[in-house]
Amino acid sequence: MASAFGTVFMPEMAITWFDGKNWSQVEMVQSDRLTLHPGAHVLHYSSTCFEGLKAFRHEDGSINIFRMDKNLARLAQSSRLLALPELDLATAAAMIKQTVARFADEVPAPPGSLYIRPTHIGTEAAVGKAAAPSTTSCFYVLVSPVGDYFAGGDQALRLLLEENGMRCAPHMGMIKSGGNYASALQPILKAKQEVKADQVLFCPNGDVQETGAANFLLIDGNEIITKALDTSFLHGVTRDSILTLAKDLGMTVSERELTVTELLERAAKPGCEAALSGTAAVLTPVGTLIHNGKDYPVGNGGIGKTVLKLRSALNAIQWGKAEDKHGWLERI
Repeated sequence: MASAFGTVFMPEMAITWFDGKNWSQVEMVQSDRLTLHPGAHVLHYSSTCFEGLKAFRHEDGSINIFRMDKNLARLAQSSRLLALPELDLATAAAMIKQTVARFADEVPAPPGSLYIRPTHIGTEAAVGKAAAPSTTSCFYVLVSPVGDYFAGGDQALRLLLEENGMRCAPHMGMIKSGGNYASALQPILKAKQEVKADQVLFCPNGDVQETGAANFLLIDGNEIITKALDTSFLHGVTRDSILTLAKDLGMTVSERELTVTELLERAAKPGCEAALSGTAAVLTPVGTLIHNGKDYPVGNGGIGKTVLKLRSALNAIQWGKAEDKHGWLERI
């Protein structure tokens, strides 16, 4: 049986440590351990952020990383918002390329890829710093070969619309931080148990935002509707890529507020579709919305044609089968 996504790691990772003044020389070290003081800031006050991006093998044998600049810009933003030491983005990019090059032979052919997880954590041993940042930190790059996300078959998800809770504190929304995923975990587990939902779509006070780990897109005919970017939720790189391709395909992209009422009204239309966007799956179809104990099918309740078309369009660029008009791929 294939391993679960993100559970197989390459034996080495690139790493650098910030001592309060300078970053150490980058090293390749074993990736199965990390020595931290038990009082490290990250372990007590969640000073951690990360990214998820992928490298793809093309038919000519080349290895290409998708939208690394965009992911690194977001990592720098996350680090700043968590008051972690500033990352040197040129060094971070070099570390990613070095690690991918080191394991180039292990990058699977499409639909597989090499999943890349750059991580930045606060390392200062100071349990008295609950209200102060870590002055020292560690940055490392883990890589994990992954297979076809939809190997078990493509299924339309069931989403619970949650109007009372939110994924994370609104001022933390733009940070890709472990704490945000932790705060969404209990609502997701509860929704799975109580209404057999696959995910929770957080809609505080009726404002449709995002799920625990992905952005939400509603597709009504030729229009894609999704929440306009603000500080309350994560600015997905896949979201941005899909919206760009939708415009290329002549679709209307509406980034605006979307209420639960409007969402349910539109979902009732036969041709309506919905999807979740993220690095792992690109686009996952949504077939059912659960609201106040009742199931509402999205369109025909199955896998939408436009969702598949947009996913195929992005995959074609990632896999080197379509022209990369936007300069998203970096060959290493």
